[in-house]
Amino acid sequence: MNRTSHLGLFAFCALAGLALLSGCSKPPAQHQMPPRPVTAAKVVTKDMPLYLEQIGNCVAVESVTISAQVSGKITDIHFMDGADLKKGDKLFTIDPRPYQASLDLAEANLKKDQATLELNKSQMDRSKELVPGNYLSPQDFDNLKTAVATAEAQVKSDLANIATAKINLEYCYITSPIEGRASVRLVDAGNVVSATAGTQLLSIQRMDPMYVDFTVAEPDLPKVREYLGSGKLTAQVYPPDDEKAMRNAELFFVDNAVQLATGTVKLRAILPNKDRFFWPGQFVRVRIILKELKGALVVPYSAVQISQQGPYVFVIKPDSTADIRPVAPGQRLGNEIVITKGLSDGENVVATGQLGIGPGSKVSVITAEGTPSHGGSAPVKATEEKAK
Repeated sequence: MNRTSHLGLFAFCALAGLALLSGCSKPPAQHQMPPRPVTAAKVVTKDMPLYLEQIGNCVAVESVTISAQVSGKITDIHFMDGADLKKGDKLFTIDPRPYQASLDLAEANLKKDQATLELNKSQMDRSKELVPGNYLSPQDFDNLKTAVATAEAQVKSDLANIATAKINLEYCYITSPIEGRASVRLVDAGNVVSATAGTQLLSIQRMDPMYVDFTVAEPDLPKVREYLGSGKLTAQVYPPDDEKAMRNAELFFVDNAVQLATGTVKLRAILPNKDRFFWPGQFVRVRIILKELKGALVVPYSAVQISQQGPYVFVIKPDSTADIRPVAPGQRLGNEIVITKGLSDGENVVATGQLGIGPGSKVSVITAEGTPSHGGSAPVKATEEKAK
């Protein structure tokens, strides 16, 4: 190869290198973020309750502790532990023989003293005619009258002793004073119980209806009094882990003082409990319905986010972009929350998938089948039906 050929090859390579450098200096095309997958829901209008929610506990309407009122040996037990009792059902029998003997003795003394009284009265009646003729001194007649008065007092004492003996004999046969459920018995047949020691035999608690006791904070007391004054307030009661088992109770009592140690006020509702679903001492959630919010704007609770500027939601615009909207949340009920300010009926909001979204971000609404729907005006059908 000659010198001219070498110069030509060098010039060609130089031009190719410049062309390559020129091509590499062009700015790269901007990378556009794909739409963010989200679920969405419509802002709906519905009636929602305004309520206060607290923790309470169930209390038996009637609770009785059965104790021995006479001393003696338990001879019979007439119930099973945990039995449902009616008023008047037999519970225990204490050996009645000593008390029956006391009654018999009191009745015998009554008959003896009644005979003595009749004799003294007869003697006094016969002696009245002897006093005017001085056949009987006034002092002897006064002694006869005193004997009659003493015999009358003794008869009254005997009657009182008989009444006491009958009461003690009745106490030997212990019956249920209320309708309710029996606890486990605390004594067995053959045990000797004492009236002076107050021996407890069992307890009985009425199961239907049931009281529900709870408290509200002092600042909420004016609301309760306001709405309670306008009519009856409903208290919805349910176990902490089972809202589906909710029952309605009626609020009927507000305590007459604020508890200084806690700054709360005690309230009580009465709850029908025919099926024995609730149990004395059981902790429950209590929701006091103050009033009904008519035509409230409602969104899923998951749609509301919190920032340093306050609560907000992402509204999906018709062009499938997200717009941040400050809102004023109100009452929450389950998975829904009332929005008092910031939204309009029918708007679409992001229910889930807010992570990574900012103002103007493109979103892709995920349908129930998991496929994207790019129309911002067509929220997830399943989510919309849930909001309804």
